[in-house]
Amino acid sequence: MLLNSDLWVSALIRRAQIEGANATVVRRGDARAGTVIVKAYDTSTRQARLFTEAFGPDGDRLWIQPVTGAESELDAYIERQRGYDPDIWVVEVEDRQGRHFITETVAPD
Repeated sequence: MLLNSDLWVSALIRRAQIEGANATVVRRGDARAGTVIVKAYDTSTRQARLFTEAFGPDGDRLWIQPVTGAESELDAYIERQRGYDPDIWVVEVEDRQGRHFITETVAPD
């Protein structure tokens, strides 16, 4: 059973805060079933990575990096997704180590 999006986002933010990172909801989506995009910003290198929910071949939830590159490319991807899906959540995490704090499976780069 999957958690509601608002509860999952709250837990992500709390995990980040416990570890000394800053996490903010940039866009609030549908509380029950909105897709979540996590932008993890490494404050030491000034590099960002983007993670979004997907489902693997076995049907399990996993997180992928749908696009890589400059931060402007990541932001453009987010804007395109907002155009397709008005229910998405966008969470930005700022951390000195660039951690994303996602506890589910993250697909390798």
